Amino acid sequence: MQKYPMTVEGEKALRTELEQLKKVDRPRITAAIAEAREHGDLKENAEYHAAREQQGFCEGRIQDIEAKLSRSQVIDIHAIPETGKVLFGTTVKLIHMDTDEELTYKIVGEDEASIKINKISVTSPIARALVGKEVGDVAVVRAPGGEVEYEIDSVKHI
Repeated sequence: MQKYPMTVEGEKALRTELEQLKKVDRPRITAAIAEAREHGDLKENAEYHAAREQQGFCEGRIQDIEAKLSRSQVIDIHAIPETGKVLFGTTVKLIHMDTDEELTYKIVGEDEASIKINKISVTSPIARALVGKEVGDVAVVRAPGGEVEYEIDSVKHI
């Protein structure tokens, strides 16, 4: 079975969501279904159908999270000595070689990735080009618009 890398923060977020779904959302939905059943004819009962749909989404998400956690390999970047090398979980400051624009990304698991908060998936083209490189190296990213070069300015374990 293939393991999927995940940061400590990513695992914690999934476990928190799972607990919310199991202890809060699931009982609330079950109560809503029971209440809707009491209203009689289920064929034309919109509240019942809406609650059942919510239940399906909730149960599906619980299964999804449990599967992800069972296949995860949690990597604590703080337990790995800093060497200046780009690894899973590191935060990398880059300089675009053509524009001198500075970018900072944290390399995380697929489920944790969010470009809005500068977290990129380890499977993204940028991360694949960076992993294994060191401070001062130039990484060539093959993007749809052509190749883009970034110099690695710093690598931090934060």
